[in-house]
Amino acid sequence: MPSSPGLLSAGEIGKVKRRWSPSWLPLFQTPSRNSFPLPSPPWSRTVYYPGPKVVQLRFPCSLPKAWFTMLCTQPYVGCRVSSDAHVRASPNRGVIKVYNEDNTSRAVEVPPDITARDICQLFVLKNHCIDDHSWTLFEHLSHLGIERTIEDHESVMEVLSGWGMETDSRLYFRKNYAKYEFFNKPLDFFPDHMVSISSETNGMMNHSQLIQTFLNSSTCPEIHGHLHAKEQGRKSWKKFYFVLRRSGLYLSNKGTSKEPRHLQFIAEFSDSDVYTLLSAKKIHGAPTDFGFCVKSTKSGSPRDLKLLCADDEQTRTCWVTAIRLFKCGMQLYQNYIQPHQKQKASPMRSISDNSLVAMDFSGHKSRVIENPSEALSVAVEEGLSWRRKSCHRLSSHEGPSTSQSHLSNIALHMAQPWFHSKLSRDEAHRLITQQGLIDGVFLLRDSQSNPKTFVLSLCHTQRVKHFQILPVEDEGDLFYSLDDGHTRFTDLIQLVEFYQLNRGVLPCKLKHHCARITL
Repeated sequence: MPSSPGLLSAGEIGKVKRRWSPSWLPLFQTPSRNSFPLPSPPWSRTVYYPGPKVVQLRFPCSLPKAWFTMLCTQPYVGCRVSSDAHVRASPNRGVIKVYNEDNTSRAVEVPPDITARDICQLFVLKNHCIDDHSWTLFEHLSHLGIERTIEDHESVMEVLSGWGMETDSRLYFRKNYAKYEFFNKPLDFFPDHMVSISSETNGMMNHSQLIQTFLNSSTCPEIHGHLHAKEQGRKSWKKFYFVLRRSGLYLSNKGTSKEPRHLQFIAEFSDSDVYTLLSAKKIHGAPTDFGFCVKSTKSGSPRDLKLLCADDEQTRTCWVTAIRLFKCGMQLYQNYIQPHQKQKASPMRSISDNSLVAMDFSGHKSRVIENPSEALSVAVEEGLSWRRKSCHRLSSHEGPSTSQSHLSNIALHMAQPWFHSKLSRDEAHRLITQQGLIDGVFLLRDSQSNPKTFVLSLCHTQRVKHFQILPVEDEGDLFYSLDDGHTRFTDLIQLVEFYQLNRGVLPCKLKHHCARITL
């Protein structure tokens, strides 16, 4: 067939070996703002032309090179698409994938301006969780072996836009009880020997006002101490004296001198974030597992990481918390008080709740229980009665009484959010560390070394301790005890409730249980 004027001939563009119908000519022209859907040619598919106005087009699957070049050079605004489909490009909304500790995940569609707190609230509602303001979104960069808390006010889309195309990066949703604990107990986070107040205060400021000095731009505490640092381009680590100020992180190249001529600038925090190292000894060859790093938001290369390592957990926590405060300042305090202000503005109890009263139906006639102490004791007795009835139903077809009690208690324990069954000692340590090393964080689990017994794993002074819960048999009845039988409980629920109110033989009361949910 002869070539028509103005049409592509064989070999003209990209050695195209077919002639194009005149009806397809508009496909090779730039659409105007008022373009309309074109007729669909054979073997076609639908695409959307990116530009000032989205236009639906139909074009052949075999695309000429001229059209392809024009298509690629048009302006396009959208989200970066990562290898794990964390975000899908969309002009108005994006789809993100969030993971849990057990690596279950859930994809949700979100607006482009969504914050980390918004996503946490979304998952709290979807999973019917108790919102105690400790749920947190984490940025997990597996290829670098690092992780950090995404602050509640941060834009999640901005965080994801900094991820590489081929990196294994994830968002994790879990509890972090230590996120704002430094506002409640600053002295636990900032030891005296690591903090010095600026000379402007003339030594009059005590450490109870320490947080205010972080938030006040006119005065600022200084964090100082020894850290191990990994030398650039080498595998070796060396110990140096570091100084942390509002202007940045500095290294002293002459002992512990703080003179300006001896301080070497390391990093500032306006365009950097602080991360903790995952398996610092194994992945990065650090001398301890208490590693952290400063990473620029403009670079994802491992070479640009400022790798540091502390001698203990308290030292690392001090440095990481101080960097967060220097970077975010008053915004962190606003994040901390915002949920509490909402609670005051919207009280939990309604008018109908005030009309509820305690009733006693044990006799021939019902009566109102007016004494609060009596009402509480009746409620406790009803709870114990329910447990005994449940145990009796579960064990009515079993063998000896001790075996009955053990098997029936298993069903009760498995339903509790603080019971983690077949968790190992190392896994329990990791889970508590992830959810915040503050006093009172705990979980209960099966003992791996002693069958039919349990273990209480508890955090105290930023260390995880493990306490054996032994079964005690008395006249055919089975009890559980932490103190060799001096204090006995019919099940673990009673044990937990007792030590939530009383310290007993433990170093502190049970306050926050480690929670695991399936997204």
